[in-house]
Amino acid sequence: MTLALLAIVCGFVLLVWSADRFVDGAAATAKHFGMPSLLIGMVVVGFGTSAPEMVVSAMAAIDGKPDLAMGNALGSNIVNIGLILGITALIAPITVNSSIVRKELPLLLLICLLLGGLLWDGAFSFIEAIILLVGFLALVVWSVFSALKAKGDNLGVETEQALVAHQMTVGKAVFWLVVGLILLIISSRILVWGAVSIAQTLGISNLIIGLTIIALGTSLPELAASVIAARKGEHDLAIGNIVGSNMFNILAVVGIAGIIEPIRSMAPEVFNRDWLVMLGMTIMLFAMAYGFGREGRINRLEGGVLIAAFAAYNIWLVISVLG
Repeated sequence: MTLALLAIVCGFVLLVWSADRFVDGAAATAKHFGMPSLLIGMVVVGFGTSAPEMVVSAMAAIDGKPDLAMGNALGSNIVNIGLILGITALIAPITVNSSIVRKELPLLLLICLLLGGLLWDGAFSFIEAIILLVGFLALVVWSVFSALKAKGDNLGVETEQALVAHQMTVGKAVFWLVVGLILLIISSRILVWGAVSIAQTLGISNLIIGLTIIALGTSLPELAASVIAARKGEHDLAIGNIVGSNMFNILAVVGIAGIIEPIRSMAPEVFNRDWLVMLGMTIMLFAMAYGFGREGRINRLEGGVLIAAFAAYNIWLVISVLG
């Protein structure tokens, strides 16, 4: 038990640090090769901050724990909206100016509904995983097209400001890209082993562990990125980071895990509780960010509502475990 706890703590620390290095290295490498700042903000940063979820879920699926992988993906999306955007809005209210982010929000909602349709029958097959991965490729193509077409979008401007603050040589950027990825894999292995060991010792399901401890740990890079961006006034980067990460979590994280280890029989709570909460929070984010008659922003009161919803969901999880 002590060794498992130590593995989780060390795994989290190494995971967060390596993810930060990986994102910086990937963004700097892309910039050196002439990728537009807007495209970096939409694809590289979103993909990079989802890297922990991707690697952890892949490792869990390889170990024959697809329920932990699914819990990690759904739980991370709930953490991203309820906890991370809630905390970010309390620190600095988030105004949505980017037209790209406004286009991504309804797309995220559609992707959530797509996942719900695939999970409706209580299973997740190889073919359904392929559908999500095809959707992921389509999202990347759309992101590239949108970034090349849009000029002067606020998300691109804010990404450019962030890149200037983290300038690297080409050699250093590639080094951290490679080393960050290697350490991500190592830390993920340590983290999954520790989490599964604790789940088995305490008699808690892998799904609950994935929805709580693992989801929170793999979402720490998004928390750091969004809070720092909001404090610098880079509001669209703060919310764009979350929206992009959530789309990647559903399409790539769930898709990759499903390719490795399909789920033949899924706990009904995955759809009836976890997916519904994720959908509800996505709808709340959509309504707040669009404004509908007022300026699109997430103020401190709405940030508090998101945190309260996240707390209520976790109380629900605790009650389900104790019951």
